[in-house]
Amino acid sequence: MPRGFDRERTEIHKLRYHFVWCPKYRKPVLEGEVRDRLEELIEDKADELGLEILELSIRPDHVHLFITGSPKLAPNKIIQQVKGYTSRNLREEFDFGLPSLWTRSYFVSGADDVSSGVTEEYIDAQAGA
Repeated sequence: MPRGFDRERTEIHKLRYHFVWCPKYRKPVLEGEVRDRLEELIEDKADELGLEILELSIRPDHVHLFITGSPKLAPNKIIQQVKGYTSRNLREEFDFGLPSLWTRSYFVSGADDVSSGVTEEYIDAQAGA
């Protein structure tokens, strides 16, 4: 099996996705306790879905999530699960004064070996901005 690939019973794969999404109206609400709790919730959901978080950067008005996953989960299902789970839990714990926590939109990009390094550098650079 080629190095760096994941192997399951009937498949060999290497799928990496870079997701970016924002709170409604791009309101900067992802700070302090909310940021810390969001990070915990994303890690919990990633574990539940069998995803590995390669990079996670939570900015006050958007989130970058770079993960590796299985071909059994389509990218739209991954983000649907992550956004739904985090929104439900955060809205129970915090008052954002928003009709919903997340916008319906998101960005997703597949990453290969060459772009994975670039993606990780970009997310790291966002954390310092």
